[in-house]
Amino acid sequence: MEKIKIIPCLDVKDGRVVKGINFVDLRDARDPVEAAEAYCREGADELVFLDIFATVENRKTRLEWVKKVCDVVTVPFAVGGGIASIADMDELFSIGVNKASINTAAVKTPELIEEAAKKFGKGKLVVAIDGKKNPLGSDLPRLEVVIKSGREGTGLDIVEWAKRVEELGAGEILLTSKDADGTKEGYDLEMTKAVAEAVNIPVTASGGAGTLEHLYEAVTIGKAAAVLAASVFHFGELSIPQAKQYLKEKGIPVEI
Repeated sequence: MEKIKIIPCLDVKDGRVVKGINFVDLRDARDPVEAAEAYCREGADELVFLDIFATVENRKTRLEWVKKVCDVVTVPFAVGGGIASIADMDELFSIGVNKASINTAAVKTPELIEEAAKKFGKGKLVVAIDGKKNPLGSDLPRLEVVIKSGREGTGLDIVEWAKRVEELGAGEILLTSKDADGTKEGYDLEMTKAVAEAVNIPVTASGGAGTLEHLYEAVTIGKAAAVLAASVFHFGELSIPQAKQYLKEKGIPVEI
């Protein structure tokens, strides 16, 4: 098994890190620069910065917010939200971002994945997939891709979409369960495992971390290559060193 990555996520709105439940009811968490510095110091393997209202508000990523974080990070740094073109990615890479994460734009324009992979290389391209569960027996897929911060269904089956983004050249998948997001009741293991077993690229589990055991389950049951968390880190319920020590003691390889 490759070393499992621990990734804090900075969901940013109006220049502040925020966190909600099921993508709504956002509350203020902390300053993004302060958070980035702290997480790097504590041993985060990577950081993810999501400008969560960029797509909903039909605008590009706020580069001034990203630049401030770029200036202090010492680990690989991925940015998502409002990225809809090669030019958008170019701008981010020019200020020091390591990876671009596309979500709604990937669904609307799948050829963007192929184009970006060819221009920048797979290692710089993350496709974020947000999903929700539908009731058994409905006309929609059991695991459905949603876009625009979870506001819009697509009718796409998550596993089929994950296979397609891999074929088009995505280097990794950031998979978030809208149903589990912010609940602290655990990752959606059914969704994570279904996607991780269907593709050969790394899958990061996101949405629902509440305990150290949840991180362990995402790796052992969900087959995730990385675990992303927000609330538990932002509000001091868990620390990155604590998470790594726990996983190490359970036999999971991590970078200490």
